[in-house]
Amino acid sequence: MANEAKPCPCHIGDLMEYEGLGQEIQIQHIKAYVVKPSAATNKAIIVIQDIYGWQLPNTRYMADMLAANGYIAVCPDFFAGKEPWSSSHDWSTFQEWLQDKLPTNINKEVDAVLRYLMEHCEAKRIGALGFCWGGVATHYISLQYPDVKAGVSAYGIVRETENRYKLRSPTLFIFGEKDDVIPLDQVQALEAKLKEECKVDYQVKIFPGQTHGFVHRKREDINPADKPSILEARTDMLNWFNKYI
Repeated sequence: MANEAKPCPCHIGDLMEYEGLGQEIQIQHIKAYVVKPSAATNKAIIVIQDIYGWQLPNTRYMADMLAANGYIAVCPDFFAGKEPWSSSHDWSTFQEWLQDKLPTNINKEVDAVLRYLMEHCEAKRIGALGFCWGGVATHYISLQYPDVKAGVSAYGIVRETENRYKLRSPTLFIFGEKDDVIPLDQVQALEAKLKEECKVDYQVKIFPGQTHGFVHRKREDINPADKPSILEARTDMLNWFNKYI
């Protein structure tokens, strides 16, 4: 039973009731959700889940949005079959749950997905988009994989290593001003260090009044006050990929 004194700060926003337009497939040792645009393309985006896993309807909605804008979108199970976080879990056990699901321990999964996109989808220009846990994973990919041409990290920062500012691909970082998971001082420190050390294009954008998860966990149709920020962040995301992929 969840510990009400320690609610999960990621359990915010709206859980969509959404089927998805794509299909589930097997990519080597992991499952994945794949959706393709109506016209052939050699451009693809890896969509990386939050702690609630690859089957979250909200994340599939974002993948479908990318496909509607001309990209092959693949949302793999980066937990590789391990149980995702649940709102019924006790937040005090989160660090224990995370130990075998670190967002910086994903090379095997990234390599498998890149091979799939290159060999089976003929993708030549690939980007990465991640939310929360996936935002950290996207930051990590931007440090490790120059073949991934652009990244959009929504409310995620690699914290475990000091060598996290020398990005190898252009990366957009999106944050909410009222994020309880990533305080503004961490965002400001990230931007200052990127300014010192990063040699590729980057942007750190903070959305006033917004909380953790706002880009994919808030429905714009039932959150009128948040709608401008939600739509602006999604437009920024698409513009970034259109520029670099």
